[in-house]
Amino acid sequence: MKKWLGLFLVLALVFAVFGCSPDEPVVDENGEPAEDNGEPAEEAADLRVGMVTDAGTIDDKSFNQGTWEGIQLAASDFGLETRYLQPGGETTAEYITEIGNLVDAGFDLIICPGFKFEEALYEVQGRYPDTMFVIYDGYPHAGDWDPVVNDNVVSVFFAEHESGFLGGLAAALQLEEGEVGFIGGMEIPAVQKFNWGFQQGVLYANENYGTNIVMNADNFIYQGTFDNVAAGQQLAAAMFDKGVDAVFAAAGGVGVGSINEAKARAAEGEEVWIIGVDVDQYDDGIYEGNNSIILTSAMKNIDIVAYDMIEAALNNEFPGGQILTFSAENYGVGIPDNNPNLDAEVEAIVAEVYALIQDGTIVVSAEQGDLIQ
Repeated sequence: MKKWLGLFLVLALVFAVFGCSPDEPVVDENGEPAEDNGEPAEEAADLRVGMVTDAGTIDDKSFNQGTWEGIQLAASDFGLETRYLQPGGETTAEYITEIGNLVDAGFDLIICPGFKFEEALYEVQGRYPDTMFVIYDGYPHAGDWDPVVNDNVVSVFFAEHESGFLGGLAAALQLEEGEVGFIGGMEIPAVQKFNWGFQQGVLYANENYGTNIVMNADNFIYQGTFDNVAAGQQLAAAMFDKGVDAVFAAAGGVGVGSINEAKARAAEGEEVWIIGVDVDQYDDGIYEGNNSIILTSAMKNIDIVAYDMIEAALNNEFPGGQILTFSAENYGVGIPDNNPNLDAEVEAIVAEVYALIQDGTIVVSAEQGDLIQ
C-alpha cells in the first residue's frame, strides 16, 4: 500500500491509490449486519471505528462499500473493532439514532459517507464532543449551508469534476467514435460535477485527439435516487437501444442497475460499456470469465480517506475542525491503475493529461457553463 506523505496537517495532502481485497461484511442468519462486522486481531488497538450507511446497503458497490472496505483494511492492519449500522430510512432523525447507538456502544470514530448526514452531524457534534466524526461530500449545518465544523468533525470533499474528466477522456479515446450518455442519481453537486467533468473530458478528446464522440442531451439523465436498481436498468436499456455505446453511471444502486443491463447485453454478444464511479467497479461488471463491461471507473479514493483518517486518529493527529478537499493534485481522484479494457496507449495519454491537471496546466471546471444539464 502506498501511504500519504503527510497526515492531514494541511489541506493539500499527498497520497496514492492502492488496491485491497478486504473481507466481506459479516451478516447474521437473517442477512442483517452482525453485531460486530470487524474481526480484530488478538491485540486490538483501543480505537473503535463505526460507520452509518447512507442511502443503499453496505454492498452497494459504490460509496458505502468503498468506505467500509477502507475501514476493514484499517481494522486488519491495526487490529481494530469495527461495526456498521444501516438506518431504517434516510431521515435526519434515523441517522441521529444510529450515530447515538454507536456512541453508546463505545465507538470513538464514526464515518458518515454522504451529504445526507449534514444536519444529523450538526445536531450530534456538540452532543458527543469526545467522539470523532468524518463526513464525506458535506459539512455540518442547520439548513443554511454555512459550515459549522466542530473540532471533533472532519468534512471531506472531492474534485469529482476532475475524476469525471479523466473517465470521459479515457472512454472517448478508447471508443474513438460513437455516442456516450450519463445516468446520475440525485441531482446534487457531487453528481453534477461528475457529469460536467465527464463531458469536458469527452470534448477535450474530440478537440485534441481527433475522436468523434457524440453527446445528446436526451441521454444525460438524473434518476432522482441512489437506490432504484430497476430504474437504472431501464434507463440504460433505453440508451443502449438508441445506440449509445457507453454510459457513465454516477448513481449508486441506480448505477448497479445500469451495470446489470450492460452485462446482460454483453452476454448476448452486444458491445456496450459502463464507466464506473467512486470505486473501481471492474469486478462488478464481469459477465463471463474475466470479461467486464466496465470500460474504466471515475474514482474518488474514499477507501484511502477512511483508512488514513483512522490512522491519523490512532496517531493522535486527527484533523478535527477542518474541511478537506481531495483532488488530482493530491491523488484524491483518478481512474484505476489497472484498466483491462483500455489500450496501453490510452492509459499513457490519460496519465499525461492527469499530470497536466495536477500542475494546473489543464483546469477542469466544476461549473455547468455551456454543458448539458
